[in-house]
Amino acid sequence: MLGKAAIFNTPRGRMDIRDVAFPPVEPDGILVRITRANICGSDLHIWRGDTPLRPGDHIIGHEMIGRVAEVGRNIRTDSQGQPLAVGDRVTFLYFYFCGRCYACLEGYRSACVNMMRQPYQMNDVLISMGAFAEYYYLRPGHYVFKVPEDLSDEMVAPVNCALAQVTYGLQRIGLHLGQSVVIQGAGGLGIYATAVARDMGAAKIIVIDRFEPRLQMASAFGADHLINLETSATEESRVRLVRELTNGWGADVCVEVVGSPSVIPEGVRMLKNGGHYLIMGSINPKQTAALEAGRLVFGRITLVALATYEPWVIPQALDFMRRNRQRYPFQKLISHTFPLTEINEAFQQADAGAVIRASLVP
Repeated sequence: MLGKAAIFNTPRGRMDIRDVAFPPVEPDGILVRITRANICGSDLHIWRGDTPLRPGDHIIGHEMIGRVAEVGRNIRTDSQGQPLAVGDRVTFLYFYFCGRCYACLEGYRSACVNMMRQPYQMNDVLISMGAFAEYYYLRPGHYVFKVPEDLSDEMVAPVNCALAQVTYGLQRIGLHLGQSVVIQGAGGLGIYATAVARDMGAAKIIVIDRFEPRLQMASAFGADHLINLETSATEESRVRLVRELTNGWGADVCVEVVGSPSVIPEGVRMLKNGGHYLIMGSINPKQTAALEAGRLVFGRITLVALATYEPWVIPQALDFMRRNRQRYPFQKLISHTFPLTEINEAFQQADAGAVIRASLVP
């Protein structure tokens, strides 16, 4: 099967569109024709060179939706037992668990030691997730889920990354009814985190960002208070404002989805004693944050860091979206759509920062 793909090999370099040969479908594999793929913040980190890939030609991208193009002879249903056939729309995990490392054996598969250690070799191209192409091959061992017909591609494309990630993260951090939440960053993850926190019963949600359009979108997804970095320019003023909004105590939970560890010390200061800090955006291994150890100890602060999620989260995310499809303007989260052939322009605009989510259509 030949299909077009955007080839990445140099940070901030031009990605060329090339015809690549996708592998024959194995008995337990599925070939998916991608109908929409989004540019996530993690993709921008890869594109900038923050998270080095081994040398070679790569297909990157991971936030996507598609239709089944071909199924292996052993595949009859999706991972929930729903009949699956050619033409069905599907969402799926873009990563694989090894099932053999200590994390998998202990039931913590989302911390699998071998999950992303080696990209999938496909002829002379490395599949480092691989959404920016016409096709995506689900290898044996995948998890795949049919998409309800009342949810559009635009709504569902972020499910297997942004929405699933924040859904899992807020559960792992222990958010519960009546708590206050600070969300650092109003990009895709931050806006979904706002809506999911509201759905989980958060009593007060404070969102911080420097772009006013993003903050207004966060308001549409359930934020109670907005802090603009342009008008609240100092860390002291922001910490003071958060404490004022939380009866002087500080927030129960703070979520980092900015992609920069420089905000972590500030977020910790916004927490009350016994608060919980969730780190999901800062994936650059070259960057560090200086934390005040005494504040962590005497504040009894819990830190949780996550990069992926468990398979059962995707059905929860789809259910969340169905229940709230009239409540929140999900269709507005993809602010810019480009053909795959204009992927370089799409990355440039996404890198500029004002785009909530740029999306590519093969």
